[in-house]
Amino acid sequence: MFSRKQFLQRSALATASLSLLEWMQPAQAAELKLHLERIAPLAPSDAAKDEDFWNLIREQYTVSSTIINLNNGGVSPQPKPVQDAHIRSYQYCNEAPSYYMWRILDQGREPLRAKIAELAGCSPDEIAINRNTTEGLNTIIFGLNLKAGDEVVLSKYDYPNMMNAWKQREKRDGIKLVWVDFDLPVESDEVFVEKFSNAITSKTRIVHITHMLNWTGQILPARKIADMAHKKGCEVIVDASHSFVHVDYKISDLDCDYYATSCHKWLCAPFGTGFMYIRKGMVKNVWALLSAPIPDADNIGKFEAIGTRSFAAEMAIGNAIDFHYLIGSKRKEERLRYLKNYWCNKALKFPKFKLFTSMKDEYSCAIATFTIDGCTPADIATELFEKRKIHCSSVNQEKVQGVRITPHVYTSLRDLDKLVEGIKELAA
Repeated sequence: MFSRKQFLQRSALATASLSLLEWMQPAQAAELKLHLERIAPLAPSDAAKDEDFWNLIREQYTVSSTIINLNNGGVSPQPKPVQDAHIRSYQYCNEAPSYYMWRILDQGREPLRAKIAELAGCSPDEIAINRNTTEGLNTIIFGLNLKAGDEVVLSKYDYPNMMNAWKQREKRDGIKLVWVDFDLPVESDEVFVEKFSNAITSKTRIVHITHMLNWTGQILPARKIADMAHKKGCEVIVDASHSFVHVDYKISDLDCDYYATSCHKWLCAPFGTGFMYIRKGMVKNVWALLSAPIPDADNIGKFEAIGTRSFAAEMAIGNAIDFHYLIGSKRKEERLRYLKNYWCNKALKFPKFKLFTSMKDEYSCAIATFTIDGCTPADIATELFEKRKIHCSSVNQEKVQGVRITPHVYTSLRDLDKLVEGIKELAA
């Protein structure tokens, strides 16, 4: 039996899915609707293996037929319904830009904010729509009131743009950065919590957590770290660039104070879209990064005074959310993890193959990074592309030197079989 909350959630998802189907070709929409009804009773882990359904999802993408893109962690393609929505709004704006952008299309900003907040699990007045994780987290990092001697705890495996932002504050303002190190993969919540805890002193003001490391896909126990940090009087920032709608959770589950993500990764929204979150009541503590009428106001809108932007791209975020609801959050997570497990379990049988990513569900999902003894990351990536046209990403960060493989919902098992063939040849 479903609870009332579950019933309402399913009803909302069904409505979103149906609204998106209206934008598709009638025959495609009808077929997809039939498959959605067919897999609805299945557990997400079982639906993850239903190739007929996922082949239909693949058909919604206009991806290359000659290049196998396994670097979706960098930026993901948009499904055609999202592309179409973006293009329609873009052409509409070009009829009279200043009128249609600022007087017509921007009227959708507050409904879009509410839609993002519902998906993210927070209040609309805690969300600022922007262009990416870097912009969101830099706004927070440079906007916080920190003074010389204040300490910030962060990891050597955080994203470079965030580490550089903190280093700039260290150089400019005299704050102290305290670095936490790991031997990846880590398969213990306690190890993470202890390392962060040991780095905190009476001078620590901020704990910066990357929820899912871009280098290896390692998932950190963000909530446990946040709870510990709060008990010690620290505020918590979460970099959710790779975890948002990749794994199924809400911002409220993390109990963080600040948070930012990109919508052009796992949500498959237009390039250059994202949002940041600041816990209600703490907005006034963060100065606006760019000019705003009242830069220290208690109003999330002060962070959106960034000048002319792509209204068309922002409005299409809503269509990307509908597409995400159509697939289903948990079903999507299980499919992404299934794809990673599919190729990793095959490759682990090869000599010289080494994985920097955990195979345990609670510590990884789609992303996995590997190396082959005797090969450099550049050699592996070059060989995979030149011989099999597999596009992937090289990693060279601290103790991780390897190649990152990042499939997405449109990735086929046949694509991954070609990856495994390439790895087998290199490992032989």
